Amino acid sequence: MRGILMILFCCFLGMISVNAQEELDVFPIWKYQSQHKDPLYQHLVAMAETELALRNKKSRSIITTGAATTRKSEIQALLQEIVGPFPEKNALNPQITGRIDLPEMTIEKLYFESRPNYYVTAALFIPKVRQDPAPAILYCSGHTTSGFRSDTYQHIILNYVKKGFIVFAFDPIGQGERIQYRDAQGDPIFGSTHEHSYPGTQAFVAGINPANYFIWDGIRAIDYMVSRDEIDANRIGVAGRSGGGTQTTYIAAIDERVAAAAPECYLTTFAKLLRSEGPQDAEQNMIGLISKGLDLTDFVLARAPKPTLMVTTTRDIFNIQGARDLYQEAQKFYGLLGAAAHIQMVEDEAGHASTKKNREASYAFFQEHLGNPGSSMDEMVDTLDMEQLWVTNDGKVYPALGGETMHSLIQKDLAAMQHPRKLSPSQLQEAIRTYTGYESPALPNEPILSGTLAYNDHKIEQYLIQGASDYHFPYLVMQPTHPNGKTILILDEEGKSHACGHNSLGRDLVALGYQVVAPDLSGYGEMKGDHTGDAFIRKSSLNLWYAGLLTNKSLVGIRMQELAGLIQTMDVNIEATIATGTLGADLLQLRCLHPSLGKVALVNPLISQQNLIATSDYDTRYALSATAGSLLAYDFPDLIRHLKNQNDVLVINPLGAGNNLIDKWDAAKMYDQTEAMGNLILHVGGAIDQKKLIRKWLSNN
Repeated sequence: MRGILMILFCCFLGMISVNAQEELDVFPIWKYQSQHKDPLYQHLVAMAETELALRNKKSRSIITTGAATTRKSEIQALLQEIVGPFPEKNALNPQITGRIDLPEMTIEKLYFESRPNYYVTAALFIPKVRQDPAPAILYCSGHTTSGFRSDTYQHIILNYVKKGFIVFAFDPIGQGERIQYRDAQGDPIFGSTHEHSYPGTQAFVAGINPANYFIWDGIRAIDYMVSRDEIDANRIGVAGRSGGGTQTTYIAAIDERVAAAAPECYLTTFAKLLRSEGPQDAEQNMIGLISKGLDLTDFVLARAPKPTLMVTTTRDIFNIQGARDLYQEAQKFYGLLGAAAHIQMVEDEAGHASTKKNREASYAFFQEHLGNPGSSMDEMVDTLDMEQLWVTNDGKVYPALGGETMHSLIQKDLAAMQHPRKLSPSQLQEAIRTYTGYESPALPNEPILSGTLAYNDHKIEQYLIQGASDYHFPYLVMQPTHPNGKTILILDEEGKSHACGHNSLGRDLVALGYQVVAPDLSGYGEMKGDHTGDAFIRKSSLNLWYAGLLTNKSLVGIRMQELAGLIQTMDVNIEATIATGTLGADLLQLRCLHPSLGKVALVNPLISQQNLIATSDYDTRYALSATAGSLLAYDFPDLIRHLKNQNDVLVINPLGAGNNLIDKWDAAKMYDQTEAMGNLILHVGGAIDQKKLIRKWLSNN
């Protein structure tokens, strides 16, 4: 008996040893790879830099006035194409809700409709001593919850007024009184950058640049300004800092009525921005801007030779070397147009902040170029309490007036753009390549064996393989002791270690004789990366996704290329590919291009990108597997319809973008609308044994 117990004890120790030693990660073996935590972002930056180098080469070739004039027209046309069409102008319906009479000025508090029922809160600061009509400045607020009411922005605004300028300050969407996301107590859920990026991401998915909404608010604000008799329509300037600098740059590039512009703490080059702070929140990015040959510099060149002052600081988050590079290029361009003096730059020793030197340079700039001479000294002012400048009673537009939000406008604008989708197989494949940015892999890459783990009925081989550029990603191959000659590919959103660990689906399948292959594609498992940014919302770096948008290269497209390269290298017949969660989007799109992926099983997939846009409270992880603008050509049910004619598709528990389980009948109806039911096997139910369903599905085929 003692001998039996000793044998059992030794076996138990052996089990403990195997479990303790099981390490399915691959990167710890390769120290160099372990030190590079964010290969996906590095790859995106490298692609952007390639495009920017081509743009810069073209810029250097412009050496005549004629070439500069032609290039300016090209830039303006590209900007109009990228920003997208604006709606027809509706009646502004301005409503003045209150006036503040001060010794030196009158302040009118008002709102207007930049689009029907889309309310913009604002204040018009009118000096009592001024020219008639007077020059005016549209002031764009940076990222602050209080909007133009912050003491920093009031200080600048009130100084302009003291110098005889009329100032029209408005709340960007998601700031001041236009906060869209509030909790049950009425408090803001997000900060201002997240207020922009949360709906802004949905705009991108719909194929709309969120900057379009911000620019249009500014254009309509100028419409209001020129309607006022006190304002000289030929002497309108635009100014703003940080996010307000972004709006200033955009509005001044698009609206010909802007006579002078002074963007502050924003202008740099993408080459420097991408290697420092990275892409900023949603409205500060545009789909394909870099891939279509533009840089931030081109917003300045688009308005040449009109006066522009770059207001910069040496320790700004918007890199100062990039600002200097931009200024140098703009100086040459303005010079070719005979107006070298109309592009100016001031810089001060500071971080991302307003400084006295920069403020005084801005006052002097507008005094010169808007014909309003006087002292440019920065003066002490008494700012008003935030509540004094509220346009609505409690400083909240939506409880007071209702109306459209950015999210509701996106849905309406998408509906107006959409048409019935019925693409042929070849058209669908071309659309997938276009919207994902997918590129077929080059020649097969040699896998690097990194280690093995042996078990009673199988062994696990650990590999590295080159990805879409000079980085590598890991994958596991589970080899059964008694193979059935079939290979299953598993894409697990929790990573390959979850797919192949103890009590996993991979262990179940290898026990049945299947060879199982499980990679960690970019953004998952060991390839998750550590990129954050000012649009890091609910554990997802939307800034990383934006980096791909700039070069029209989706994260999905990069993972598709990785997966296609892996398949090409392995050269095996895949019986089926199983994807969980967000990786269902990658699988569906690549499978439409590569039949070699075999049958398709989707576990807890997002039911559609349309649902992502329709869901007001969505999980941001779904955005990282979205493809901007593809809804105009196809959605996930359309891809399933394409596959149903080729083989069975298994879908288990499709989810909405709020992680809600879609009712079986609602799911069936959605798939049936696109004629996707056919060979589709749909299982919905919280108590479903998913591994058992998959085993049964495989055995029936």
